Amino acid sequence: MAQLLDGARKLGWVLLKSVLRFVFMFINNCVAIPSYCLYLLLLQPLRIWDSPTFWNIEGIMFKWMLAMVSSWGWVAGYTVTEWGDDVRPISEEEAMVIVNHQATGDVCTLMMCLQDKGTVVRKMMWLMDHVFKYTNFGLVSLIHGDFFIRQGKAHRDNQLVYLKDHLDRYYHSRDRKWIVLFPEGGFLRKRRETSQLFAKKNSLPHLTHVTLPRLGATQVILKTLRAQQENGSVGSETGIPNQSGSKRKGLQWVVDVTIAYPKARPMDIQTWIFGYRPPTVTHVHYRIYPIKDVPVETEPLTDWLYQRFVEKEELLAHFYDTGAFPPPKGQKEAVSRAMTLDPVWLCIIQTLAFASGYMWYLVLQYLYCCLF
Repeated sequence: MAQLLDGARKLGWVLLKSVLRFVFMFINNCVAIPSYCLYLLLLQPLRIWDSPTFWNIEGIMFKWMLAMVSSWGWVAGYTVTEWGDDVRPISEEEAMVIVNHQATGDVCTLMMCLQDKGTVVRKMMWLMDHVFKYTNFGLVSLIHGDFFIRQGKAHRDNQLVYLKDHLDRYYHSRDRKWIVLFPEGGFLRKRRETSQLFAKKNSLPHLTHVTLPRLGATQVILKTLRAQQENGSVGSETGIPNQSGSKRKGLQWVVDVTIAYPKARPMDIQTWIFGYRPPTVTHVHYRIYPIKDVPVETEPLTDWLYQRFVEKEELLAHFYDTGAFPPPKGQKEAVSRAMTLDPVWLCIIQTLAFASGYMWYLVLQYLYCCLF
């Protein structure tokens, strides 16, 4: 009987905590997202007069928005431990980021672990499934200039054309530096069986912890953003000016990110919102490749990309067996780094969001009274 009561008490506490978290996040969204939109609406004259300054301000606010999402997980004890290469030294250079995809929580994890990487979050572009456009955060991503891609054979060719056009129009003009994509084209649980059948049919590696990546978006990004000389070879500068007026160097790096969850239990967005899972450490492994080592033509790029996901498979298999990622070649021990967020800074961001929401409520109420 005592055990039953104790279990009921714990369940009641989890339910109460989940309800309180949901209410807080609902209010958080109701004040933060409209405030972000209204600030940018107010700054539209600046966009016409001084576009670089406008997008710098927008980038700062975008980082704050992502910090609020990060704080939801941070408060619940969902933290990140980082492994492999240190990406901070290249945070101000242009990079394409390829990530394995297991659940909706992958995006939240990246939002958190990139917060302390210089201006990366402010100047990054995301490639996400088009369904994300219709979520509460979709309007923010739409304004920021992220690209929403539709999956499926019927849309594939058109989407790649739209992606190139989107990059041409927004990537340089808004001074983007990092572009993040999930080459698998869907969640692991949904694509694994199809991927394994395709691999068996075409004598490709059998993968369990990742799926075979798709080439299309990766190739478009490389061809569009990689520096080219007049003869078509890789150059040092694109010739397209950035916001400061100097020439851009184009993509300099590919950052290969592998996300691993303890016991191979991915974390979804519902977990971040309700916080019903006990405190969890998500492990993120980075590997950096110079862009000169990455081919662009279809066959070599396909082989290169497949090899990256075979390596991810090996990394994840080692992690699930040992609880740690393997050491880099030539080293005996892998070194991990705890990723930390400043709780004071997170409190300041949340306070600004609620203060902004209240201020805009008063402004709109005053305007309504004046008009009616």
